[in-house]
This record gives sequence, C-alpha cells and structure tokens, in this order.
Amino acid sequence: MTNLELVLNMLAETATTEISGRREPQSFNENKRVAREGGTVAGNARKEIESKTGRKVITKESFKTIKNKQERLKRGTINGT
Repeated sequence: MTNLELVLNMLAETATTEISGRREPQSFNENKRVAREGGTVAGNARKEIESKTGRKVITKESFKTIKNKQERLKRGTINGT
C-alpha cells in the first residue's frame, strides 16, 4: 500500500465518521448507506488524482515491498525495477 492509498483509506474512514455523526444512523442498512457514501468521497478523490496524473493509484504491492525497493534504489542495488 502506497502513502496515497493509505491517505485515501483514511479519507474514506473520516468522511464516513463525519457523515455518521451528522445523520446518526440507527439500523444496519442506514449504516451501510453512510459507509458507502464515505467510500464514494474517497473514490471520487482517487479518480480525480488518476485523471490529473495519468497513473493508477491502487497497487498490488504491499507497503513493505515498496519500502524495500525504495531502500535498494537509494543504495543503487537495483535499476528501478
């Protein structure tokens, strides 16, 4: 998970918490609706970022894999692959 993926996840959770605080859902279905709306906020942000950068935000790599690659790049032990 990249930093951007983490931030978008936090955005979804925070947006859901804020929406829930305003609406105070009582049933499972109401909570489900609020959660979906919070996810939509982050989804829209992701789509906008992808549109502006021309790159996908979501990766299949784990944070640990990405971090290891970055460290090896700094040491010059890999060629950016």
